[in-house]
Amino acid sequence: MDAARALGEAVGRLRFAPPVTHVYNPLDYAWAAHEAYLRASAATPKRLVFLGMNPGPFGMVQTGVPFGEVAAVRDWMQIRAPIRSPKSAHPKRLVEGFDCKRSEVSGRRLWGLFAERFGAAERFFAGHFVANYCPLAFVEEGGRNVTPDKLPANETGPLFKACDSHLRAVITALQPEWVIGVGDFAERRAKEALDGTKVTAQFGRILHPSPASPAANRDWAGAATRQLQALGVW
Repeated sequence: MDAARALGEAVGRLRFAPPVTHVYNPLDYAWAAHEAYLRASAATPKRLVFLGMNPGPFGMVQTGVPFGEVAAVRDWMQIRAPIRSPKSAHPKRLVEGFDCKRSEVSGRRLWGLFAERFGAAERFFAGHFVANYCPLAFVEEGGRNVTPDKLPANETGPLFKACDSHLRAVITALQPEWVIGVGDFAERRAKEALDGTKVTAQFGRILHPSPASPAANRDWAGAATRQLQALGVW
């Protein structure tokens, strides 16, 4: 929790130029929910840490939980906490918290797979943890989402420095055997952030569950399960 607070404060001081017009920091306005998530999921060492890229507009932006599809967080994890209004919200990307009626497809797929395989959330969290590399969501003037990999180098430099430091703290605390990137970007960032450290975890990746991916739309749960089985993780 100390590491998450430090990350939220560090990235909260950063500024981003157009085309980004709005920046969401759930570690600020949705801290109560994020803290509840950490208490429920991160109290013990893990065998495996899944690492995503950054919050989705109807996921962590709303709930403060990585890949935080509302129903999964509220009903499966049994987490519900007050979500404050961010300092600046795009009119097409309002923060409604747990009252949000839109479903985060990536989160529904990811947490749905874990719920199907493990049943209770407690069983999943006994050996697994899900984090996002970057806690910020970026939105253009027209409402389109901007991913961190599309930001210019002068902005990703200080952003990635803060995110790398947080990831090292997470991995040091949880001591996982595996760090699994949810998508290529997350795996690359994990390898770079942890290079040269004493971390002995192995690295792998699974297909990102985004609906923008044709492969993910064909049977994401099956594809991800086969990838984890091929790695020997599951």
